[in-house]
Amino acid sequence: MPPLFSSSKGPTEAQVLEVLKTVQDPELGRDIVSLGMVNNLKVDGSKVVLTLVLTTPACPVRDEFQETVRQALVAIPGIQSAEVTLDANVKGSAKIQSTNLIQGIRNIIAVGSGKGGVGKSTVAVNLAVSLAKSGARVGLLDADIYGPNIPTMLGVHAPVQIGGVMKPALNYGVSAISMGFFIPKGEPVVWRGPMIHGAIQQLLKDVDWGELDYLVVDLPPGTGDASLSLAQLVPLTGAVIVVTPQDVAIEDGAKAIAMFRKLSVPILGLIENMSSFICPHCAESIDIFGKGGGRDACQQYEVEFLGEVPIDPRVRVGGDEGAPIVAAYPESPAAQRFMDITKVIAGKISVQNLEEAGVQWISMV
Repeated sequence: MPPLFSSSKGPTEAQVLEVLKTVQDPELGRDIVSLGMVNNLKVDGSKVVLTLVLTTPACPVRDEFQETVRQALVAIPGIQSAEVTLDANVKGSAKIQSTNLIQGIRNIIAVGSGKGGVGKSTVAVNLAVSLAKSGARVGLLDADIYGPNIPTMLGVHAPVQIGGVMKPALNYGVSAISMGFFIPKGEPVVWRGPMIHGAIQQLLKDVDWGELDYLVVDLPPGTGDASLSLAQLVPLTGAVIVVTPQDVAIEDGAKAIAMFRKLSVPILGLIENMSSFICPHCAESIDIFGKGGGRDACQQYEVEFLGEVPIDPRVRVGGDEGAPIVAAYPESPAAQRFMDITKVIAGKISVQNLEEAGVQWISMV
């Protein structure tokens, strides 16, 4: 067999592609050429330049992946330097693309809980902001009709009307719509199921969301009308369940898992919020709400454990002041946990969507 690289002028683009076929996506187990991840390849003598197109800008191994590709290139005989630029093209759910209710939204992530008080809205806001910080186009729909808190927590005040079309409010790179924009402060919402259904439908179809990679939906606690309406109106990419470690939260979180399964909504995983408190004076970890409940629930109900988020007073302060912790204190332990969890969720969605499209992947998320 003749050597792969025999030209004195250096390797050709075709020869470089043959080498890149040996490089696999570390999460998905397929080579980057067959996945269409190699773009703008140019070989100029001893230099190679290419764009590596990720399936999500929130790829949990993006830096390591970029370096792996670069090292594979510089190992080619005749190549002395390699420039690998990262880009991303978020794959959308085929089911979502087929619906006429919404246009331009690639993935819809429902954030739910079995009971109130577990920090579901906090998780939804920080998940949305983390995705936006990664470079994704993100929307946040506040479907908690009875207790809409997203305007306060995201620091937004009103949508914009342009030519009779409603455009979401924007902050931290996140486009947001909430019933809280349209109800006087302190005014209760006393609606039956059909009105809830109609409101959610309007918030989806009567808003110019534009092109979104991810729409995060903050659901009300429990297993009621809003969750059912959302699942009936649009195909959901998946659901994230939020609990605290205590038994009562786990019991109710199990009901949310069962509800989404009955609605044929994939469960992306479970987040244990308020998992512990680190004393700022003695650094002792205090398990205020118990320990290990989230992990135990994941084993029992066969869902993935996405991670633990510790208690941090700045999370509460940021929620009151419209400054999510991942934006205000990105180096804090709580913010780091939120961002790590976001990367795992984004990776799982990429795998799921491409499996749905008929591509077989080996998931290592």
